[in-house]
Amino acid sequence: MARRARSRETARRKARARRRLPVRWPRSRPAGGKGSQAHGARVVTLTAARRRAIERSRLGRTTHESASPATVDFHLGAAVACARAGARIILDYWGKRGTYSIQEKGRNDFVTVVDRRAEEAIVGLIRDRFPDHAIIAEESSPTHGPSGFRWYIDPLDGTTNFIHGYPLFCVSVGLADPQGMRAAAVYDPLRDEMFTATRGGGAFLNGQPIRVSPAEKLSQALLVTGFPFRSLDRLDPYLASFRSFILGSSGIRRDGSAALNLAYVACGRYDGFWEMSLSPWDIAAGSLLVREAGGAVTDFQGREGYFESGDILAATLNVHPAMLRILREPIKRI
Repeated sequence: MARRARSRETARRKARARRRLPVRWPRSRPAGGKGSQAHGARVVTLTAARRRAIERSRLGRTTHESASPATVDFHLGAAVACARAGARIILDYWGKRGTYSIQEKGRNDFVTVVDRRAEEAIVGLIRDRFPDHAIIAEESSPTHGPSGFRWYIDPLDGTTNFIHGYPLFCVSVGLADPQGMRAAAVYDPLRDEMFTATRGGGAFLNGQPIRVSPAEKLSQALLVTGFPFRSLDRLDPYLASFRSFILGSSGIRRDGSAALNLAYVACGRYDGFWEMSLSPWDIAAGSLLVREAGGAVTDFQGREGYFESGDILAATLNVHPAMLRILREPIKRI
């Protein structure tokens, strides 16, 4: 009897200790066993594993296409936590124009205390959990890390919209490793829409699988774009492509958030997106969303260099070639 009583008391103490643990990140174990410094995978329950297998089958994928799914899931959980942390700060300031400072970084390019505080919250979480990861964020100098992992952070994509009370903006968080983009989270806090993707694991909106639209022709496509406000010297070739797309598509929208534009292509709300002179944090997470949703993402020459050039084209597999033909040599059509 005394032994059973001691066992019950020990179990109660352990339960109380678990309740006192801070809830900030998914709990994990080192991938390399005890003493390993590698970032490891959390334990995944059978139910969760079966659910992901069902989701992959719906997307026409097989389990062997997902590289290290448990580790990727852990990093995705971190990206989602970062996106939500930034969004909480953004919502504290939403609708309070005039109560926070606004600065102009360049022509038509603004930054607010909201951007900076949201970024500080996200960067703080990453540094706390992944001290050996590099961080490339919009409002601060890049940091370097020996692990080969790089975080791309846009704490408030759509700052001009936010300032003016236009309800379309998001937080974008992406993680890359030496093989490319690994995990992505794009969060629209006003609509509570969390777009997520992992390399080889598919793309999701609030946990439900998403795919690009079935549009087969440019004439059927609804496109979205962003104006080259940072590179007005490229306005002529941009306007030439804009004219061709107006004549060749079913419509064009411009709503001021590249990350959300890419997320909307991934879930089929738009059929294609193009923009010039973007930064890596604008497109890192969104590019993975589109690819994992079955779309194509390239630069304006059909190559992989959109991080370097900042010129990005994302579309369904059928619409992409027609858009690419227009973008390759637009200046000849002026």
